[in-house]
Amino acid sequence: MVRACGLLTAQKEPVPLKSIEVELEVRDHVATVVSTLNYENKEDKPLEAVFVFPLPGDAAVCHFNAKIGQTQIVAEVKEKQKAREEYDDALSSGQQAFLLEESLQSPDIFSLSVGSLPPGESASIRLEYVTELAVQADDGLRFCLPAVFNPRYQPQGSEGAGVQVTSVPASLVPYSLSFSARVSSPRPISKVESNCSLDPLQYLNTDQTQATVKLAAGHKFDRDVELLIYYKDAHQPTAVVEAGQVSAEPGSLMADSVVMVSLYPEFPQSVTSSVASCGEFVLLMDRSGSMSNTRISSARDTLLLLLKSLPMGCYFNIYSFGSRYEHIFPKSVEYSQQTMEEALKTVVQMEANLGGTEMLQPLKHIYSQPCIPNQPRQLFVFTDGEVWDTKEVIDLVKKNSDSHRCFSFGIGEGASSALINGMAKEGGGHAQFITGTDRMQPKVMQSLRFALQLAVVDISVTWDLPKEVSVTVLSPPITALFPGQRSLIYAQLSGQSSEAAEGCVTVKYSLAGHPSENQLHFSLRPAEDTGLTVHKLGARTLIHSLEEGEHRGWQDTKVKEKVVQLSVQSGISSSLTAFIAVFNNNGEAIQGPLLHKNILKHDYVDCTLSPYQDYEDLQEPSVLTMGYMYADQESYDYVGCTLNPYQNCEGYMDADQESGDYMDCALPLDQDYETCSYKPRNKSDSKTGVFTQMKKILSDFWKSCKTVADGALKSVSEASVSEQQTRDPLLQLVSLQEATGKWLLDPALPTALGKTNEEVEKSKPVLANKEIWATILALIWLHGLKMDSKNEWDLLAMKAASWLRAQNAPWVTECVEAANLLLGCSVMKEALGL
Repeated sequence: MVRACGLLTAQKEPVPLKSIEVELEVRDHVATVVSTLNYENKEDKPLEAVFVFPLPGDAAVCHFNAKIGQTQIVAEVKEKQKAREEYDDALSSGQQAFLLEESLQSPDIFSLSVGSLPPGESASIRLEYVTELAVQADDGLRFCLPAVFNPRYQPQGSEGAGVQVTSVPASLVPYSLSFSARVSSPRPISKVESNCSLDPLQYLNTDQTQATVKLAAGHKFDRDVELLIYYKDAHQPTAVVEAGQVSAEPGSLMADSVVMVSLYPEFPQSVTSSVASCGEFVLLMDRSGSMSNTRISSARDTLLLLLKSLPMGCYFNIYSFGSRYEHIFPKSVEYSQQTMEEALKTVVQMEANLGGTEMLQPLKHIYSQPCIPNQPRQLFVFTDGEVWDTKEVIDLVKKNSDSHRCFSFGIGEGASSALINGMAKEGGGHAQFITGTDRMQPKVMQSLRFALQLAVVDISVTWDLPKEVSVTVLSPPITALFPGQRSLIYAQLSGQSSEAAEGCVTVKYSLAGHPSENQLHFSLRPAEDTGLTVHKLGARTLIHSLEEGEHRGWQDTKVKEKVVQLSVQSGISSSLTAFIAVFNNNGEAIQGPLLHKNILKHDYVDCTLSPYQDYEDLQEPSVLTMGYMYADQESYDYVGCTLNPYQNCEGYMDADQESGDYMDCALPLDQDYETCSYKPRNKSDSKTGVFTQMKKILSDFWKSCKTVADGALKSVSEASVSEQQTRDPLLQLVSLQEATGKWLLDPALPTALGKTNEEVEKSKPVLANKEIWATILALIWLHGLKMDSKNEWDLLAMKAASWLRAQNAPWVTECVEAANLLLGCSVMKEALGL
C-alpha cells in the first residue's frame, strides 16, 4: 500500500503521456486546431488509458486518428451507443481500440479512451477541431489552449459521469508542449501577443496578411496558452465563401458551398457614451472554496466598482453561492446611498467560504422573483466555472431569456467556456474570461456598459443572391448586438453561379429610435484551401441549434436522427455521436488484467475550507479527476483540501486494502493521518472515480481544523486592516463616492489623491461649495492621472459629471483651474463632460 503526501505518481507511477504538439491555423475569425498526444506504456502489463481534456464550448471535433508503432488508424463518427459497443467488443477480443466522446454534462469535456497498449508500446493520438475566436474589449481575437481544467464540483446525489480531472503541481507535469500558429486574414495582421513567451512574429508576405508564430523553446504545459491576434480595420465586415466537398452527397450541407459572414459594427460615440438610467441589476457571485485568495479579493473590488457605477433610479441585489446561497436583500431594492452602503458592508466581508459550486438553486430563486415594471433585469454571474450540471444551468437561462439578459464572467485558469459562453449566448448578454494577470474590473465594467446601453431591437438579416442560388441560414437569429461584440452568421448556398457573381447580406436594427444598416457585398467564388473549416463550424452551429431545441416542431426522435445524420456526414462530434477506431492486431485475447491509467493535469488550487466556513458544513470535495486510475488491486484518487490562505501543509489519510486516497490537506505534517475525515471509495465505485461518503467523521480532525481556522480568522482580520492601508488609490477614491455621483470633502479624500488636508483646503476657491470642489478634484485626478484605467472608472465619472451639471453651480471653472494646479494636471473642463 502506497503512503505519501499529495499526489506523487510522477515519480512512483510513470505516466504514459510524454509530449503534446499543437498546430493552430487561424483564418480571420475562426481557427483549426490540430493536437498530437504522444504516449508510451512503461508498465509491465497491458494498459488502458483514459485522457480527459477540455475544448472550447463551441468547438467542433472533426478528425481523430491514432498511430501505434508504425500502424495508422483513422477514426470515424458513429452513433454513440454503437461506438461504445464496438469499443468494448474490440477490447475483449484483444484488439486495440480508441474512443472519443463528448460529456453529457458539459460539452467542453471530452474523454479519450485510448484502449489497450501492450507493454513498451508507443501510441500517438491526433485530434483536430475547429472553433470561433472570441473578440476582446481591445478588438483582439482570443485563442486559448487550456492547460488546466479546474475540478468540476458534483453536488451530492447527482448522477454525473465518473470522468474526473486530477490536478497536480506544475513541477510534476511529466509532459511538454510544442505550439505553433499560422494566421491569415483579408486584413493586415497588426500584432500577435501571448501570456507565454513567443518567438518573434514572422510575416509571410509583403502586405502582412499572413504570419506565423510559435512558443519559445522549453515551455511547460503549466498554464493556459493564450494568443491575442490583432487586425487592422478590425470593424470591417468580411465574408468567406467555402466550396463544398466533391465526394459529399449532392444537396447535403457538405456538398454545397457555405458562407461565413463576420459582423463587427462600430457604433457612433454618441451611442456608446449614453447609458440608461433604469434597470434591475442582479449580481451572482461565486463564493465556493476555489474562489479563495486573489480571486475573491478581486471580486470584492469589482463589486465595489459595480455598485458605485450603477445609475440612480435603478434596482439591485447581490447573491452569492457555494453549496448554499445567500442574498443581501430579500428582493431587489432601489439604488440609494443607504442601500448602497448596506450592500458594501456585506461585500467587504465576503470570503470564499460557502463550500462547493451549486449555481442552479440560486438561479431558480432569482428567476422566481417577479420582474419590476420598466426595470429590465440584467443578471451578472461571476464564477470559476467549476459546476457539473452545465447543461441544466444553460437550459434554465435559456428558459428565462425573455425576461432578462445574462452577462457571465469566467474567473481563473480553466473556467468552463461551455458554461460561460452558453449562459451569455442563451441570455442575450456577453461573456468575458479573466485569466492569468488579467484585471477583472475593466472587463466587468465593459459588460456593465453593455447592460446600461439602450437595447438594439428589430434586428433582421436579409440576403440578396443571384436567382440561381438559394440560401439556408444555419445560425440562430441574432438576439443581441452590443458595441464591441461580433456576430458570425453561417449559411448554406445551394445552386450554381458564375465565378464573377456577387452576393449581398444586409443587417438592419434600431437603436434609440434610430434605424441603422450594415451591408456587405461579397464574391460567391469560393476561397481556396480552407480545409472545410467554415463547413464544419456551420454544421456544428446547426447541430447545437437542434440539440438545444432551437428548431421548434421537431419531434425528439427526428431531432436525434437529424443530429446523428449531420454529425456523421460532416465528421463533427456531437452529444449523440462518438469517434471510434478499431485495429485488429493479431486477434489474440489480451492476457492479464488491464491497468486503467490516469494522465495528470496541473492545477493551482484545489478545493478549499476557508477560515469562515462552518466546520460541520464541509462539503464532499467531489472533483473531476484527470484521470482516475484503477486496477484489480489498487485505486487512487486525489483529494485537494486546503485551509487557504494561511495554512497549506500536507497530510494524508488511512485507506482500506482496495483503495487509497491521497490528500493535500491543511494538517501539520506530524498529524496522525487517521484524523482526516474522508472515507475511501467502495471497490465497486473504483471504475467510476466518483467519491462516496467517508467511513467516519473524527472529532480530532475538526479540532485540528478549528485550531488552524481560528488562527486564520485573526490573520484575515489583521490582513483586512493592512489591505485598507495599502489599497490601490483608485479603489480608495472610488470607495468614497456617494451613490448620487458626488464626493464629499472627507478627510480620506486628500489621502487618496496623494495630498494633505491642508493642501486641499488651501487650494479650494473661497466661495466654492465643498461638494462641488471635492467632486471636481476627483474628476481631475481620474482624467489627469488615471487615464490608463479609464474603462474602469468611466461610468462612475459620467455619473459624477451628471450630478455636477444638475447642480448648475457657479465657480465650476475656477474649481477646475484650481484642481489642475493642485494636482499638476491640465485637464480641460469640456473633457469632464461639463
